[in-house]
Amino acid sequence: MKSIIHSNKAPAAVGPYSQATATESLVFVSGQLPLDVATGAFASDDVVGQTHQCLKNLSAILEAAGSSMENVLKTTVYLKDIRDFGAMNEVYATYFTQDPPARAAFEVANLPKDALVEIEAVASKA
Repeated sequence: MKSIIHSNKAPAAVGPYSQATATESLVFVSGQLPLDVATGAFASDDVVGQTHQCLKNLSAILEAAGSSMENVLKTTVYLKDIRDFGAMNEVYATYFTQDPPARAAFEVANLPKDALVEIEAVASKA
């Protein structure tokens, strides 16, 4: 059975989708933009700050689902500019310090609200 996950500690979805959905064992987190929940604006104008905010939002949603960053199995990172890969990767590594998840990362033509990065994830509940 599918459960809808929502956290007030992360920005609301900017379209007709859920922040995350879950089954008994898995959590599927929608792509997280670098929006600050308090202001609704980007947390930063650079990829470092935006990556931090994407991962903070992801973490808050996982927590609401009964999971955590340690349980992330796979992420997908969308970058507006692949030249930001190194800077994004440095921040990303601080959130996944041990046994990092599988990951894909690539450049896309555009992201919603003209973000520099968006990150989605699949995690286990335990």
